[in-house]
Amino acid sequence: MSDENGTPDTSAGSRDTSTGAAGTPTGTPTGRPGSPAGAGPRPEPLRFFGTTWVDHDPGYQGYAARRIAVAVGSLAAVTVSCLVLRFAYEGIAIADLGSFVTLLVVVMFAVCTALAFRHTWEGFTKRPDPARQASLRGLLAVGFVGSLLAYFFRTLTEAPGERLHREEYDTARDQYERRSTRRTGNPSKKRRRG
Repeated sequence: MSDENGTPDTSAGSRDTSTGAAGTPTGTPTGRPGSPAGAGPRPEPLRFFGTTWVDHDPGYQGYAARRIAVAVGSLAAVTVSCLVLRFAYEGIAIADLGSFVTLLVVVMFAVCTALAFRHTWEGFTKRPDPARQASLRGLLAVGFVGSLLAYFFRTLTEAPGERLHREEYDTARDQYERRSTRRTGNPSKKRRRG
């Protein structure tokens, strides 16, 4: 969340002219009455969704259409990935490396997939630790099917990460409104304590 400090995030109070994954505008004007354009906290764009998650923008390139596209795309990626893993398994079987190596590879992919699913799923509800994220990069790369599955299942209910971003955005907006209302009045007439 950014405030009115000039950071380059998209604003819910102004039109976002950046483009999303398909090269389309990712935001719509959602200005609040009485607030100047660009004032206040700005929502953080989500991957593939931009800022359409703020007001669940309708339309051909809106929130619902993007959720459907992401769900179909992630499921298609899971299917293709499973076919690639099957070819890899058949290659190991053809190489005749032995049942222990084959079992070890299958268990490794299964465990990495389960851990990647859990890590990605938890990342939708809380901010991941950057150091831990860096240390798990290899594991997440091996278990990429788990991450894709987590993305698919999350898009069935909401945009992945929407709940976390909405909580942060609502908190930042409430804090901004409280600060704005506290600034009213003449500061020279404020009584000094002491």
